[in-house]
Amino acid sequence: MARPVKKAVFPVAGLGTRSLPATKSIPKEMLTVVDKPVIQYAVEEAREAGIEEFIFVTSRGKTAMEDHFDQHPELYATLERRGKEKELAASKGAELAVSQLTTVRQPEPLGLGHAVWCARHIVGDEPFAVLLPDEVFKAEPSLLAQMVQAYGKVGGNLIAVREVEPALTARYGILDVDSDDGTLASVKGLVEKPKPEVAPSNLSIVGRYILQPEVFAILDRKETGAGDEIQLTDAMAKLIGRQPFHGMRFSGDRYDCGDKAGFVAANVAFALDRDDLAGKVREALSGLI
Repeated sequence: MARPVKKAVFPVAGLGTRSLPATKSIPKEMLTVVDKPVIQYAVEEAREAGIEEFIFVTSRGKTAMEDHFDQHPELYATLERRGKEKELAASKGAELAVSQLTTVRQPEPLGLGHAVWCARHIVGDEPFAVLLPDEVFKAEPSLLAQMVQAYGKVGGNLIAVREVEPALTARYGILDVDSDDGTLASVKGLVEKPKPEVAPSNLSIVGRYILQPEVFAILDRKETGAGDEIQLTDAMAKLIGRQPFHGMRFSGDRYDCGDKAGFVAANVAFALDRDDLAGKVREALSGLI
């Protein structure tokens, strides 16, 4: 039986250069999609999946995220005094208990694998999830909840995947598939950004993972790969054959909020899903497009 996943790592140390100048002084994870910061969507997704401990791998200048998930008694008192019950509930709903949120520093940008490795002492000898907050998913149930359900059946390591146009495989990590039932693909290899003519499939890795703690021993070697960085994909590939390893197609939509066009699209999609905003947004867009 697969051990339950109760801890999640959020690599949030990046500079957000794709979103400049907005991220010059604001963490990219605090940019808002409608009225919630990107990081909150990831936390809520994990919460829905049963995650109980949230580990932020941060860097200097990122304390705004900790503040966001903390209590704010002065704000609450003001909202209560003014009768703003909806705003009060939304603000309190963002809180994480002191025992739930842990932060650890990534002192220098040495790659995603290194960021995950920085959380090793907090994760310990337990399976854990990794969520890249730049990628926001509109899914019901949440993407990680879908993954936890599948993980309960297959165990081992599980990564979320989606099909991309074959011509675009050179932009992504791609699965080399052993067998595929249409939802779960058994993985026999991972290839980083292969050219279309040599890509083993068109199943690309997206930013959600459930991993076994043995990956830390591999990351501990600090072997570098693409970009001379410590790559998580390279470490995961070394677990294949030693532990069960699957890619899972998911139900829902993905938005890359590190990309400016993707960020705008996410705002529109989530706004159109809101009863209080959909009509006004459609009206505004009809005059622009």
